[in-house]
Amino acid sequence: MSAINQDEFVPVYEDNHLIAVSKAAGLLVQGDDTGDEPLTHKVAAFLKAKYQKPGNVFVGLIHRIDRPVSGLVLLAKTSKALERLNEAFSSRKVKKTYLAAVEGIMENSSGTLENWMAKNAQKNTSYLTKAGQNGAKKATLSYRLVQQKERYALLEVSPETGRHHQIRLQLSAMGHSIVGDLKYGAKRSLENGGIGLHAHKLSFEHPVSKENLELEAPLPGYFPWNIFTSEDQ
Repeated sequence: MSAINQDEFVPVYEDNHLIAVSKAAGLLVQGDDTGDEPLTHKVAAFLKAKYQKPGNVFVGLIHRIDRPVSGLVLLAKTSKALERLNEAFSSRKVKKTYLAAVEGIMENSSGTLENWMAKNAQKNTSYLTKAGQNGAKKATLSYRLVQQKERYALLEVSPETGRHHQIRLQLSAMGHSIVGDLKYGAKRSLENGGIGLHAHKLSFEHPVSKENLELEAPLPGYFPWNIFTSEDQ
């Protein structure tokens, strides 16, 4: 998939109940106090134009990914799908797989990270703490090394919990900040305002047909992803 502009998304899957899109890094998923047009509004406008609907279009937000993160976002087109998928996400029945471009040379090819972390709402960050302190919640993820380059590594990351900025914080605490993630110790920012974290796959049971779905958003074509997809680098 070639690079998409900061305010764009690409449809990945659609049926009568769902639409999954791959969003660009920098695109807001849900409206906030910035006033920037979010993905939910853009998808509603896309569906309205595609099907030439005269009235409002239902687009239900099931889950979120951080604004600087690219990749898969699943949206509901019916209230029934929204209700059932909300339950599936909250009960951890949806498997999420991310790809992370991180700084440095990995010492281990795979591993599991367990930490206690808490959120600083004022700074919109999370930090490591101890069990029983500061409203700490346990965070667990597993990772696997996909590619190692001279200065960067590509990891496949499977979070077992869904904490605020969990992947970003835990990888940084391991000594491998996500590329471009200045908030969590990266050495440099990225031109598009994004970070090297991509929501790659979602695996779940369809809320109506009960079919097992695995949806995938291919990597963008820009840095840092292109250093892992180009044979010349």
